[in-house]
Amino acid sequence: MQKEYKTITEISGPLVFAEIDEPVGYDEIVEIETPSGETRRGQVLETTSEYVAIQVFEGTSGIDRNSSVRFLGETLQMPLTEELLGRVLSGSGEPIDGGPEIEPDEERPIVGAAINPTAREYPEEFIQTGVSAVDGMNTLVRGQKLPIFSGSGLPHNDLALQIARQATVPEEEDGGDDEGSEFAVIFGAMGITAEEANEFMDDFERTGALERSVVFMNLADDPAVERTVTPRLALTTAEYLAFDKGYHVLVILTDMTNYCEALREIGAAREEVPGRRGYPGYMYTDLATLYERAGRIEGREGSVTQIPILTMPGDDDTHPIPDLTGYITEGQIYIDRDLNSQGIEPPVNVLPSLSRLMDDGIGEGLTREDHADVSDQLYAAYAEGEDLRDLVNIVGREALSERDNKYLDFADAFETEFVQQGYDTNRDIDETLDLGWELLSELPKEELNRIDEELIEEYYVETEAAQTAD
Repeated sequence: MQKEYKTITEISGPLVFAEIDEPVGYDEIVEIETPSGETRRGQVLETTSEYVAIQVFEGTSGIDRNSSVRFLGETLQMPLTEELLGRVLSGSGEPIDGGPEIEPDEERPIVGAAINPTAREYPEEFIQTGVSAVDGMNTLVRGQKLPIFSGSGLPHNDLALQIARQATVPEEEDGGDDEGSEFAVIFGAMGITAEEANEFMDDFERTGALERSVVFMNLADDPAVERTVTPRLALTTAEYLAFDKGYHVLVILTDMTNYCEALREIGAAREEVPGRRGYPGYMYTDLATLYERAGRIEGREGSVTQIPILTMPGDDDTHPIPDLTGYITEGQIYIDRDLNSQGIEPPVNVLPSLSRLMDDGIGEGLTREDHADVSDQLYAAYAEGEDLRDLVNIVGREALSERDNKYLDFADAFETEFVQQGYDTNRDIDETLDLGWELLSELPKEELNRIDEELIEEYYVETEAAQTAD
């Protein structure tokens, strides 16, 4: 039953406070009608027996004490249909692509439903992104949440677009249950500039990726409070396509830093006691309600995989946003400022990057049987080359042994040939691993101490540069 009041007592930032005489439900949807006749949507953020705090999605400009507040008696719902694929929506879920109104098959609350832990399937099936630094070294698997840690001015959006248009679910060799499943991308943008939005849409339309995507756009000049709704709309859509329609869904959320700044703004308006660096003390819990919506469910064909993107303030990975994200998610992909300055595309630093589920998503039957060994050896060789770079700065290259110089050459080649591939190159996993073997074959055989001898005999290529070092 709808209830209407004209009892607004205070307007603070994105919040409106109103007196009530009957209980109102938490998260209930509100319509606020201004004296000029304009209607704004909001959501109950806090409720007592005497007053409510309402967060207004479209901003509070024009709202005053003469505005009327109408409580609709329901929570925010996302209209769902398979016809959403190919559509572009605002951050509050309204079509902005000039297409027809959405005719939903059903509507669901945007808070989603928690997955029973006993019903979760362990993520262990490979998603091919076409990016060697990800597929070869930090493999993404279905149902995983693998964030990208970046910094201001770095090309994380280019990497996100590359993954969005290239990501595929390879057919299982044994003809398993997932054979023939369709792949979809949900792209949720929060607080991006109009220029970035145009770049995203141009790329989606140019490459045809829009046909299998649903795009949610919250721009920098849109109300900050809308950013708290955008990822939930995106994830509700993803869950519908995955668990009801059988799609393997990749959800890309950018930028989670803007989302957390919106939480801080709302917390300040509510005069909450701040936590670390002014962010709400409940931010960990709030982020977990988003990230934990990734996964697979027993008996359901589809999956929801997440790649949240965040820009670390000051490139500081101890900042609360990346710190809390790292606790909840299963690894991270680091975008490196030094590699970017060298022109490496994409500038992924594989050493601090990690995919905790990689070991379960690669190997015989999932990818090539040599995947795990090649990844370990590439990582070890590159790490040694990086350490030697620091030594060269002190003693000079001439003071190093022939073996050490080979590792220095390997580190350079790894960055310029393996990590570097450009944003338009799509490498399948076989190409990535073959490239890894080419690089490893520049080292003497006896240095490949992390690879099974049978694999060395099969894949190692004798080269003049790989003759035994002194």
